[in-house]
Amino acid sequence: MNIKSLLLGSAAALAVVSGAQAADAIVAAEPEPVEYVRVCDAYGTGYFYIPGTETCLKIEGYIRFQVDWTAADDADNDGGEDWSARTRGQVAFTAKSDTEYGPLTGVIVLQSNFRPNGLANSQDAQNDTVIDEAYIDIAGFRVGKFVNWWDADFSGETEVINNNTNFNAIRYQYDSGDFYAGIAVEELTNDSFTAFEDTDGDGELDAEVTHIIDGGNNVGIDAAVGGKVGAFSWEILGGYDIDREDGAVRGIIYADIGPGTLGIAGVWASGPSDYYDAGEWTVAAQYAVKATDKLTITPAVQYIDNIDTDVDGDFDSGSEWRAGVTLDYQIVENLTTKVTVNYVSDDHDNGVEDQDGVTGFFRLQRSF
Repeated sequence: MNIKSLLLGSAAALAVVSGAQAADAIVAAEPEPVEYVRVCDAYGTGYFYIPGTETCLKIEGYIRFQVDWTAADDADNDGGEDWSARTRGQVAFTAKSDTEYGPLTGVIVLQSNFRPNGLANSQDAQNDTVIDEAYIDIAGFRVGKFVNWWDADFSGETEVINNNTNFNAIRYQYDSGDFYAGIAVEELTNDSFTAFEDTDGDGELDAEVTHIIDGGNNVGIDAAVGGKVGAFSWEILGGYDIDREDGAVRGIIYADIGPGTLGIAGVWASGPSDYYDAGEWTVAAQYAVKATDKLTITPAVQYIDNIDTDVDGDFDSGSEWRAGVTLDYQIVENLTTKVTVNYVSDDHDNGVEDQDGVTGFFRLQRSF
């Protein structure tokens, strides 16, 4: 063995020892602890704690498929659709946390609608995604975009006892469980009105003309009071459209009678407004019968008086009858169907042709 071989062997041995020591020095990082989602039962079912916080979150929503149909004069004479399908997806996020003023609540409701034959820039748009609700609530105060008290109408799908129900608003509501009262200031959307007029000078009303209200601030005042007493529940509410200088008052009472719940409602309006514009006054009734654990049958009837408006946009004449039945059936848990069939008859005294017919829809909804 010469000196060159000896040096090379020594270098190789040192490299092996150094590599072994380097390998021994590597220490694997310990896994970080995983924080599993915890159930939050302080605000009811479905809530969980957002990891790392004391805020409780609930996610819920539904997928709805609906087919509307009509066999009415609107379709036969005016070129309307005999049927139309639509699909909706809605998801709601509700966040709650405790404060010294009570629960702090934040709600965001996102809604997407698709209707193949819908019209662009309308309530029946082909495909749109909107913020249905987004508001903050604490100590009885609520601010943001949300549905108002007018939205709580009958469970059936026959009557018309509200108009627009979803606004930007500031509201305060006192609620003790069996009694509530509140008041709200709302940013309204109705800055126009329509009226049939004699546009060709032949003495007959022949066209529906839209009039724009100039210089309006789109402000409304809304208030409600209601409660429960045994088998009865009731509500009285009113809304005043400042720009239109018109308002409406509505009363509803429910009573558990026999195998179902009777509902009676009445509305009086001084003139068309964002709160109510179907007629000057109306009475409606329904009886929701719980036929089985899964099936509810709800017949209903309604009469509306003075459905026509004059050239100033005020209620003038005409009447409407509505009668129908709604079937609600729970197929399985979280999967329901709703079917409604209604007869509608409009009698006009202003030269407009009378109309009547049958309308309805079929709905399938999966909730989660």
